[in-house]
Parts: sequence; C-alpha cells; structure tokens
Amino acid sequence: MILSVDTISLLLPSILAPGAFIPSLDSLFSTQGIMVMLLAAYAVAMWMFLTSAPKVYTMMVSDLEVARQFYEGLLELSAAEVPLHYYYNYEQTLGATGIDPLYMSAGTGTASATQLQGTEGLWYQLKKDTQLHVISGASYGQKNRHRHVCFDHDCLEQVLMRVQMRRLKYKVREQKPLNFLVKDVEGRVIEMAEVSN
Repeated sequence: MILSVDTISLLLPSILAPGAFIPSLDSLFSTQGIMVMLLAAYAVAMWMFLTSAPKVYTMMVSDLEVARQFYEGLLELSAAEVPLHYYYNYEQTLGATGIDPLYMSAGTGTASATQLQGTEGLWYQLKKDTQLHVISGASYGQKNRHRHVCFDHDCLEQVLMRVQMRRLKYKVREQKPLNFLVKDVEGRVIEMAEVSN
C-alpha cells in the first residue's frame, strides 16, 4: 500500500505565516527593541551630520583687520556661514585652548591664551567643502611683520595657490614646513608660516 502525502500543502501554511520572516511585533516594540531602533537612528543621524560638515582650517593672525583686508580684498575669498558644529565649542574639544604660548601675542610681558569661542573670528569659503577660520592670536614676526600661522600644510598650500592665481608678489622661504612672504596692496609684508606640531 502506497500512501500519497502532499508535502506542499503541509509546508505552505507555515511558509506563508506573517511571522515567519518578520519578528513578532511584541519583540519589536519591547523596551529592548525600541532602544535598538533609537540607537540605530542616532547612529545614522550622527553619520549624516559628520559627513555633511565642511573641513575647517584655522589660521591665527597677528592683526584681524589686516587679515580681513588680505583675505577679502586680495584673495577675494567669500564669507562663509559658521558650521553648526562650531556652535558647540568644537575647537575646545580638539585642544585649541592649549595653544603653545610662543605663538600667542604677548599682552603685558607674559603670554596668556584667551578662551576661544568657536564662532569668533572671520570665516571664509576656501573651496566647496573647505572653510578657513581666521582668529587673532599670532605674534608679530621679524621687522614687525604681520604673521599668519597655521598648523596644517594643506591649508597654506591652498592659500599659496590663491596668491599665485591672483599674481601677487610672494617669496617662498621654506618648503617643509611651508613658509612664504606675500605683499598686500598697502605694501605690508605678511609672513605665512606652517607650524609643525
């Protein structure tokens, strides 16, 4: 005697059951399930925030008004919006408040670093996704030269490229670390210096 069993009709109800491939709604909306969904949403939001934030170079200058004339007038950099992450003292988390006193301007004979707020200074759009944050704090150079000090080689290379594109008079003094002089329209010599950490 041969028994004929229809296996398809036996398996079909279990395969087509709604909970076969989807976890039950009870486990999805449990406390643990909600916490996992919130953490995943937070991770996605942070990733989107950090990938959309522009790269920011910081340049310390000896005179903010001379720097404004140089970057806006000669280099024709457009003003930029302050990035959102700088409203929350982002620079302080990077250690910008512990800048070497050698590069800070001397007030009454002693070097003192002032507390920097992330939104202070001048903000310029250097490239599409790159901004230049200009703050005061650098000391004057030899022969009372205005100094613009940066800790990033790429930043100074981009500034040098803009100087070359504008056909300004400049002289490269050193390649590594990058150091060059440039004259502004008033005839002032500005020293652009990279400082290695």
